[in-house]
Amino acid sequence: MSTITTEELSATTLLRFATAGSVDDGKSTLVGRLLHDSKSVLADQLEAVERASASRGQDAPDLALLTDGLRAEREQGITIDVAYRYFATPRRRFILADTPGHVQYTRNMVTGASTAELTVILVDARNGVVEQTRRHAAIAALLRVPHVVLAVNKMDLVGYREPVFARIAEEFTAYATELGVPEVTAIPISALVGDNVVDPSATMDWYGGPTVLEHLETVPVSHDLTRCHARLPVQYVIRPQSAEHPDYRGYAGQIAAGTFRVGDEITVLPSGRSTTITGIDLLGEPVDVAWTPQSVTLLLADDIDISRGDLIVPAKDAPATTQDLEATVCHVADEPLTVGHRVLIKHGTRTVKAIVKDIPSRLTLDDLSLHPHPGRLTANDIGRVTIRTAEPLPADTYADSRRTGSFILIDPNDGTTLTAGMVGESFASPDPVDDGADDDGWDF
Repeated sequence: MSTITTEELSATTLLRFATAGSVDDGKSTLVGRLLHDSKSVLADQLEAVERASASRGQDAPDLALLTDGLRAEREQGITIDVAYRYFATPRRRFILADTPGHVQYTRNMVTGASTAELTVILVDARNGVVEQTRRHAAIAALLRVPHVVLAVNKMDLVGYREPVFARIAEEFTAYATELGVPEVTAIPISALVGDNVVDPSATMDWYGGPTVLEHLETVPVSHDLTRCHARLPVQYVIRPQSAEHPDYRGYAGQIAAGTFRVGDEITVLPSGRSTTITGIDLLGEPVDVAWTPQSVTLLLADDIDISRGDLIVPAKDAPATTQDLEATVCHVADEPLTVGHRVLIKHGTRTVKAIVKDIPSRLTLDDLSLHPHPGRLTANDIGRVTIRTAEPLPADTYADSRRTGSFILIDPNDGTTLTAGMVGESFASPDPVDDGADDDGWDF
């Protein structure tokens, strides 16, 4: 069986990042410029953009069309859906998510940033920091995106003046710091012209930092997988019961975090039964170690009851199981989330019934104050919730694991996603909640 070194486990050449910002701040133009100037656009793609631009009476290619792929987006000149693009330079591979700017599409920004290691938040230099900028900064903090880039765009429209950039950078950095964002890098750019996107600007010699691409290529991305809490949500139980494999019983899934090795003692949650890994199958071949995000099949020493939705964890590093979750959430549905709301909660591969027990607070984006006990969260609100589940869930805190510390709430009637949640503290809590509320009428 093959062996993998710690250095190989920790090495990475991939960066996932998302773009965000208010309407018309130039997100799609920035992404188009990034793809074009880094020579990541195929000739036929560029020709299609040139034709579409000419049909709209534009003299130069509109690079935003490289990402605005839906017909409605092209016709309206806005981004509606999350546009994923894959490109590479000699130094790194990238997966980027170009997310919408309209408030009603904030849910898409949550989707794009949920797996991102870096978020580029654009600001129009003429408008400065606006409400949607603050909202996107709050979401980046909520999702614990470790690196945030403030791209002050359209510097060409303010005469490339350094004081304009400095004022916006100072205001945004102060706000992001209050939210707990660990790192902010401010870069003055003009996506339309190309200043400081891939090539350094000849008109902003007062700026001595990296271009956007230079920062993307060099920002440290930690993937020390040996230090993660190992977690495998079971997706499927494999039992061929064939003549060739009469006794084969494997537990398949994608490793959500950490590493598993043959010989490891593991515990299955929520049952709490323990056993030992006797084998790991990867792409039909046995290996002695596997890590996130590989999809594997684990073979265990004991024949214990395991089914879809169970979580396999190291015996010495198991999260607590609970029926009461406290979490910070971003509500993404048009229908409000209210106290007493009956929902389904999807955590990993497990989906169980739940009730919203309390909504202790809602975040006010202007001054980061907490409005206590609002009773409901409406679309795009960020707040704290307490949820009672019908069955125990083995949940990490989101600070420890973005994969097994997150969940979504689902409408049981039509399957609509209501809310994206992160277990544990993300923002300061208001006064302690009175847990002596009347629970009459609860099913569990």
